[in-house]
Amino acid sequence: MKESLLKHYQFQFGEANGSKPSVFFAPGRVNLIGEYTDFNGGHVFPCALTNGTYAVAAFNEDKIIRLYSENFKAEGVREFALTQHTYNEANGWTNYVLGVVDQFEKAGLVMDRGLNILVTGNIPNGAGLSSSASLELVMATLLNAFFDWQQPMVELVKLGQRSENQFIGVQCGIMDQFAIGMGKKDHAILLDTNNLTYEYAPIALEDYNVVITNTNKRRGLADSKYNERRVECERALADLQTVLDIQTLGDMTEAVFDTYANQIQDPLARKRAKHAVYENRRTLKAYSVLNDNDLKAFGALMNASHVSLRDDFEVSCKELDVLVELAWQQQGVLGSRMTGAGFGGCTVSLVAKDSVDSFIENVGKAYREQTDYQADFYIASIGDGARELK
Repeated sequence: MKESLLKHYQFQFGEANGSKPSVFFAPGRVNLIGEYTDFNGGHVFPCALTNGTYAVAAFNEDKIIRLYSENFKAEGVREFALTQHTYNEANGWTNYVLGVVDQFEKAGLVMDRGLNILVTGNIPNGAGLSSSASLELVMATLLNAFFDWQQPMVELVKLGQRSENQFIGVQCGIMDQFAIGMGKKDHAILLDTNNLTYEYAPIALEDYNVVITNTNKRRGLADSKYNERRVECERALADLQTVLDIQTLGDMTEAVFDTYANQIQDPLARKRAKHAVYENRRTLKAYSVLNDNDLKAFGALMNASHVSLRDDFEVSCKELDVLVELAWQQQGVLGSRMTGAGFGGCTVSLVAKDSVDSFIENVGKAYREQTDYQADFYIASIGDGARELK
């Protein structure tokens, strides 16, 4: 793969002048459980994938950032001055690169040389596997290496989140960037988003596979609804803080929430908060039952997560619900849920290895009949986080 990328780079930019091209990679991620808890001070349970974003770069002599994406070939090479990093919707995918440059500069780390950068990725865009955070982390890792800024990965993770929040304008939590930066092969990460403490959990699935199913419906509402749900949760928290000494919704148990839920004045905000509290507790239980190798219990928690995302947080859609409900009907399926921001994107299912072929055939056929969309299926491989490919 690395040699192929270097050849593509040379074809696009020619021989590097005084700098040998280097290759970097950042994975996508899938969240096994713990959705919309990350900005509520709760826990998440993601893992990094072996699919992701590659970037090849070398210094140039022009003090210009040149960007080319194999995924958007028609756009050709885009050029930006080192100080030219203002958000512009017309800049498309390059905004995620410029946002990272902007956040490094705000941290006092300024580029003093130009770079030619080729990017290519094999994460389906808009599928909910976090292609944007993958691009942010591959760029942060690349710039950190080229300019020898020696920032630890956890700082690059935070920088990636700030880029998304402050430059792109999506008020995401830190889960995506953390999973992508700190991923570990064959492990999921139990992350406390309140204080960034984390534990790796080995994924010993034995006779089961994690199967990701893409609705192939673009998540057109996801960004706006993400910000809307965040505001609703903040409103609920403010009401609860009038009677409880809590900092986040993640501080609460189900029993405490049930006792004080009526303090939340807005019924919609109350539903959003219920999901955040219950989902956080489901995530802690999921970590525990996986450590006990109780995959059946883990699957049941996945199912409950989807029902809550559908009914209380209301971020699912017809296509996601159809896929999940079809999965629940299949032999060998322990659990299935939507994953990511919702309104399209992907589901994640726990499927017996000897049932995967029939799962793909049956779910794919019925989904196409019920929605007119063609689903794509991926058997997930869990890999390491963002890094230079030596």
